Amino acid sequence: MKLTLQEQKEIKNDLHGLLHTPETALMKQCIQHGCVSTYDHVLSVVRLSFYLNRRLRLGAPSRELVRGAFLHDFYLYDWHENGYIGRLHGLHHPAIALKNASMRYPLTPTERNIIETHMWPLTLFHIPGCRAAVIVCIADKICSAYETVSYRIRPKHHPSNAFSHHPKSR
Repeated sequence: MKLTLQEQKEIKNDLHGLLHTPETALMKQCIQHGCVSTYDHVLSVVRLSFYLNRRLRLGAPSRELVRGAFLHDFYLYDWHENGYIGRLHGLHHPAIALKNASMRYPLTPTERNIIETHMWPLTLFHIPGCRAAVIVCIADKICSAYETVSYRIRPKHHPSNAFSHHPKSR
């Protein structure tokens, strides 16, 4: 997957106001899958969602797709630590992420749907209701699988970062 410099700039512009916050700094400290941070995971989902939407001409609104993808795991804790009920994290974190994101940012209905439904079909009754939500849901599954499998086949001291050959928008 390769994004052009123009596409990378477009993504960075769409994420203006989200990338350099205390919450983003916290996301960089929390582990998502293997040894991939929540921050790196959401950026991978952003890039893949954008790529799929653009290359397959799926027609989802780009800005909402990018912002919703970035905020889809905005739950702001490390679910591996402090005795968190790890297995139920998958069921509960979309609602927590939506609550956190809506308290900090004005969200469009599309962005809300992306965040709330990205774990479907695990969250059985929260079904993606728009094209952007379906794209992010699929991209999240692909990135999560890649991060998990990549971590299992690499030594723990080598960070696994989905699509790491692309410059990060930090």
